[in-house]
Amino acid sequence: MVYFILKRLIQSVFVMLAVALIAFSLFRFVGDPVSQMTGVETSVEDRERLREDLGLNDPFALQFYRFSSDMLRGDFGFSYRTRQPVSEMIATRLPATLELGIVSLIISLLVGIPAGVFTALRPRGFATQAILLTTLVGVSIPTFVIGIVLIFLFGVQLGWLPTFGRGGTTDLGGWTTSFLTVDGWRSLILPALTLGVYQLTLTMRLVRAEMLEVMRSDYIRFATARGIPYRKLHFKHALSNTMIPVITIIGLQFGGVIAFSIVTESVFQWPGMGLLFLESIRFVDIPVMGVYLVVIAFFFVLVNLLVDMLYILIDPRLRVKEAS
Repeated sequence: MVYFILKRLIQSVFVMLAVALIAFSLFRFVGDPVSQMTGVETSVEDRERLREDLGLNDPFALQFYRFSSDMLRGDFGFSYRTRQPVSEMIATRLPATLELGIVSLIISLLVGIPAGVFTALRPRGFATQAILLTTLVGVSIPTFVIGIVLIFLFGVQLGWLPTFGRGGTTDLGGWTTSFLTVDGWRSLILPALTLGVYQLTLTMRLVRAEMLEVMRSDYIRFATARGIPYRKLHFKHALSNTMIPVITIIGLQFGGVIAFSIVTESVFQWPGMGLLFLESIRFVDIPVMGVYLVVIAFFFVLVNLLVDMLYILIDPRLRVKEAS
C-alpha cells in the first residue's frame, strides 16, 4: 500500500509539472497584458519599463522556472489587473466553487444511483423508459440552456429562488460558506441543479449498465438458485460489484465539476473560480489563468489518487496484486 501511494505521488508530480508547462506556454499567446494594463496615453518607454518589471522580456525557460519554483513555495504571484496576491484571490473564490461542486455531486449521486438500480431491475417497465427518455433529453441540452430555463421558471415566473449571486454567507475563520444560511441554500439550489444534471445522467446510465452486466453473471444466478432474498442479492451482492467503475466516474465527475463550472458560474454570476477565470481571460491576467489551471489539475490529481486508494480498499484482488 505504501509503495502504491509513493508511486502515485511521483506520477502526480510529473503530471503537475506537465500541466504547469502547458498552461504557461499557452497563455503566452492569449494577448499582451501590458496593453490591458496601460492606456493609449502611456508612452513606449513606460510600456517597456513595465514589461521589464513584470519579467516579460526574460527568456521563456527563465520565466517558467520562476513561475514553477514560486508555486512550489506557495507564492502564486500578483494579479496584473488588481495587483492583489493571486493566492488571496483564489482563496476567496475557492469555497464557492467547492460548495457548488459538492452539492451538485451529491444531487447526482442521490438521484443517479437509485435511478440506475431501478432501471436495471425493471428494464422493460414504462417508468424505466420514461426515465431514460428524460435523462437523454437532459444530457442533450447544453448546460447554459438548462440554467436559463431554471432561472426563467423558478426565478422569474414563480419567484421562488434567487437568479444570481451567492446569497448570505458565514465566515468561518477565512472560509466563507453558504451552508449555514437559508438565503445561501436558496441561492445554491439552481446552479447546483444546473451543474448536476449531466453528472446525474452519467451516473444513472453507468450504474444501470453495470447492474445489468452483473445480474447476468454466473455467481448471481447461483445465488438466486440458493434462495438468497432478492433485496440482499440486488443491494449487497450486485450493487457492491458495480462500485469500482462508479467510483471512477464519481472521482472524474467531481474534478470535472470543479473544472467545468465556468459556464454555470457565468450564467448565475456565482462568485467562484470559474467566474474569476473568465474575468482573467478578458483582461489577459496571465498569473491568475496559470494558477487556476494548476489548481484544477491539482484537484484532478488528488481525486484520482483517492480513487486509486479506494480501489484497493474495495477490491481484495487489487490488495493481493499490490502486495505481491
